[in-house]
Amino acid sequence: MGNFWSALAESFPPKPTWGVYNIPDLTGKVVIVTGGNAGIGKETVKALLQHNAKVYMAARSEERAQASITALKEETGKDAIFLKLDLADLPQVRMAAEDFLSKEKELHILFLNAGLMACPVDWTTAQGYDMQFGTNVIGHFFLTQLLLPALLAATSASPAHEKARVVTTSSSGSFLTNDVFWDSIVDGPARRKRQPYPLYFSSKFANVVVARELARRHGDNLVSTSLNPGNLKTELSRHLGWFPHRKMFLYDVPLGALTQLRAGTAPEAADWNGKYLKPWGRIGKANPKAEDPAVGEKLWARLEEEVKQY
Repeated sequence: MGNFWSALAESFPPKPTWGVYNIPDLTGKVVIVTGGNAGIGKETVKALLQHNAKVYMAARSEERAQASITALKEETGKDAIFLKLDLADLPQVRMAAEDFLSKEKELHILFLNAGLMACPVDWTTAQGYDMQFGTNVIGHFFLTQLLLPALLAATSASPAHEKARVVTTSSSGSFLTNDVFWDSIVDGPARRKRQPYPLYFSSKFANVVVARELARRHGDNLVSTSLNPGNLKTELSRHLGWFPHRKMFLYDVPLGALTQLRAGTAPEAADWNGKYLKPWGRIGKANPKAEDPAVGEKLWARLEEEVKQY
């Protein structure tokens, strides 16, 4: 029950004490935001542009992304750059990384923001993975691995050894399971017996596990954090239908961007490697099972195995 109460407590945060006005000047910073065309991703891109970052909006639909880029240009006077990324197709993930690396040598901040929530169980990725786990976890893991040279280059090129940052968007759902559903990563009978919500919780638990393991493996050269952005009025909940909390405690989208923006840009967050953040930009305590090094090593090895042929 302890994890349930942790999730519930994070659903009622106090008023924020940190805001986009606290973001420092980001001139010279190159940033990728996955899922940057909608929801908190779009709000994140907006704030980054307002503070002079060079921002790549990574999204599957070019049409929707370009519409968002146009709208943000009207609001900020600045252009985000479209990066075609389909996290549910691993060869397409490689193509996106190669496209970026053909244009940029350094990547200062990587926001792993895109995600799916409670989509139908019969949805699978191009390679036959559970759609939620494949998109939320495997696709992002592969993208990060492919972009690691640019992240490390950003750190090494910094005169003050200012570390690149990887910010992983999880959710309070990471508290609602204590393990990865190993038998449900790939589609099959065991996975088909599960409901959409448990599969979502597994993917969000895994997001925290991977972020923590990235922090352990590369903490000398980058800062890896994970976070719960809060319960928000976004398209992420489009598969939920009626659900009590939708009317009880959903918050406006701009608030949801604050936690990841602080993790990615605030000077003090340079010391937050391996930390888990809760709304709105406060250091919290992750599900203890997600911080178990044995779970991290096991999942990392499994993910490396799954992506190695692509």
